[in-house]
Amino acid sequence: MFALNFNKNTMPIFYGKVALMDYLKSIKTKNSTVGFIPTMGALHQGHLSLMQQSLAENEHTVVSIFVNPTQFNNSEDLEKYPRTLEEDTQKIAQLNNSIIVFAPSVDDIYEGKVLSQDFDFDGLENQMEGKFRPGHFNGVGTIVKRLFEIVTPTNAYFGEKDFQQLQIIKKMVQKNNLEVNVIGCPIYRASNGLAMSSRNERLTEEQKEESSFIFKTLLEAKEQFQTKSAEYVTEWVEKTFANNPAFELEYFQIADEATLTPCETKSDSKKYRAFIAVFVNNIRLIDTISLN
Repeated sequence: MFALNFNKNTMPIFYGKVALMDYLKSIKTKNSTVGFIPTMGALHQGHLSLMQQSLAENEHTVVSIFVNPTQFNNSEDLEKYPRTLEEDTQKIAQLNNSIIVFAPSVDDIYEGKVLSQDFDFDGLENQMEGKFRPGHFNGVGTIVKRLFEIVTPTNAYFGEKDFQQLQIIKKMVQKNNLEVNVIGCPIYRASNGLAMSSRNERLTEEQKEESSFIFKTLLEAKEQFQTKSAEYVTEWVEKTFANNPAFELEYFQIADEATLTPCETKSDSKKYRAFIAVFVNNIRLIDTISLN
């Protein structure tokens, strides 16, 4: 499939990879830089902040909108994931209508074989999200690698809310010798501290307010970690959530930022980060905070 018709006043939108690749070939020069933001749509201010950074740092910016089936281990979650392509493209156009949008079909990306490639991420995939969502990171690695091959970006931007995913993508780039610079960007939060996420669309206004509890708990955990052990802080967080019936805590883990392995004994030479996954009325929210 080809792009929608566009001129210099309308935003270029492509639904097929061949048309996008041809277009990028026609506009790139030897010194061009291309910034890339892969998304699953349902765009929010966090995504737009990634686009703003790319616009500031690159000659061209590409945004993909694709709900990737291979990274969902829960078919109901895939089914309910918000799909808002029209609203998404309007938001992008309002930000900057020179941004190139790529909104492919599943068949265009997977060519009839909706399967994940098997990756070895040196154990990063076995912690937290990987433990609770089997196969998830193979799906992430598969789609991001394919998108990188299609777009061939200079720089790719990812939010730090999915910090484990960020580390895994950096590892995949390193192990596959891909020529792309992976840039982690700060978490964009609502005024009450709730980390921006496409899944927030499924929360009621009341649930969004209640969910500020997640970030407040992380801030308190960070404070405690300065003087207490990781084990003490973890038990405190677990008790705190057990006493709040609005939430179901899936996991809380303090881990080494580099290896993502759980912190057992604190070391001054390591950077630590707290990771959390919580269900609010069956809607799964994740968050993270640097501890030192």
